[in-house]
Amino acid sequence: MSIISPEIIDSIVKELEIDDIGSASIRQLGAIVRAAEARTGCEFIHFEMGVPGLPPSAVGVKAECEALQRGVASVYPIIDGIPEVKEQASRFMKAFVNADIAPQCCIPTVGSMQASFASLMLASQLDSKRDTVLYIDPGFPVQKMQANVIGVKIASFDIAEYRGKLLEEKLESYFRQGNICAVLYSSPNNPTWMCLNDEELEIIGRLATEYDVLVIEDLAYMTMDFRSDMSRPFEPPYQPSVSRYTGNYIILMSASKIFSYAGQRIAMACISDKLYGRHYDTLKERYGIPRFGAAFAYVFLYSFSSGVSHSAQCAMAAMLKAACDGEYNFVEDIKEYALRTARIKEILQRNGFNVVYDKDDNKVVSDGFFFTIGYKNMPGGELLKELLCYGISGIDLATTGGLRNGIRACSSNIKPHHYELLEERLRRFNEDHSIIKPLI
Repeated sequence: MSIISPEIIDSIVKELEIDDIGSASIRQLGAIVRAAEARTGCEFIHFEMGVPGLPPSAVGVKAECEALQRGVASVYPIIDGIPEVKEQASRFMKAFVNADIAPQCCIPTVGSMQASFASLMLASQLDSKRDTVLYIDPGFPVQKMQANVIGVKIASFDIAEYRGKLLEEKLESYFRQGNICAVLYSSPNNPTWMCLNDEELEIIGRLATEYDVLVIEDLAYMTMDFRSDMSRPFEPPYQPSVSRYTGNYIILMSASKIFSYAGQRIAMACISDKLYGRHYDTLKERYGIPRFGAAFAYVFLYSFSSGVSHSAQCAMAAMLKAACDGEYNFVEDIKEYALRTARIKEILQRNGFNVVYDKDDNKVVSDGFFFTIGYKNMPGGELLKELLCYGISGIDLATTGGLRNGIRACSSNIKPHHYELLEERLRRFNEDHSIIKPLI
């Protein structure tokens, strides 16, 4: 028997004016869960939000406090980044991605969300015939919301069905139409934790060059494929990246997960040297600034926020430097997420649940920040609503562009006492849903 009545969940959904719980955004689901907790006193197991569950980097906190004491709060930062953060971002990309990107081309943004928003908007204005963004799904739902806000068309496909060489034909079927301005993906992937391999990244890079498509590579979870130890700066193995195969790329690199610094909203848009310096007549005509990189900073970021918090830039510079110098092993810190996820998956599978996207090409998918949950092929929206009645949250995989039934979950907010709680709630769920109703 559920611990929260369906009527309570229905009433909250109605009060929040959400038409369909299966299509609710991550923030809306957070609001549903908070309201349910307040109304019932039941502590939820929060799988819905990808919020860091580790302390923020002490290196960053120290540097930011010192910067504030120096008085940087009263000074506007340089719009395209203070020199220290640009220099250290360039070093970091070499140290952990093995990508050669000049400091000039590394620009701080207010989180990766601002970086992707600016990238999508800019990409959509380079050529009037290219009015569509291609998403390699499953993906982060808000990045599609950004395209809708901008008014850009959306195309997408589920990568799980097109791994390896199959990706080339699928990707080219979109590119050859001539309307794709950019392709966007994350790797490790939010929500499935699949990771693109070098064969697939070479295909993306080669076709992006051939068809002149901008690649937006979201590395919010870089180095978090813990099947390989990518913790040593300037030594292989490096984070796999499309930057090895094309000059048409922007890499989004965020402090939110790798440094647990999400609250300060600091990320870097690392634009290839080639793309940064490229001139576009459309940009010249519209803004008087023909160069891609200059338009990114002095048109889009300037109009969005006039730059990134000065003190947060100082923190980012310090964290990047410490990582590059080998003084701060951030990868070792965030391995905790993989340990949590592995334990959660064991509990799920003992109680009749399965990992929906369980394979990464032909290998078992890595344990990391996100994972996917299914139950007897129950549609994601239905499963989500049922789990909410047992004090467990998540988001419907359909909102991520995934074609398989289930929900996305995150291990970041799991505390030690939650494992026993999760076991008991999933056991009750499985017992309640395993009853075979007699035929009438």
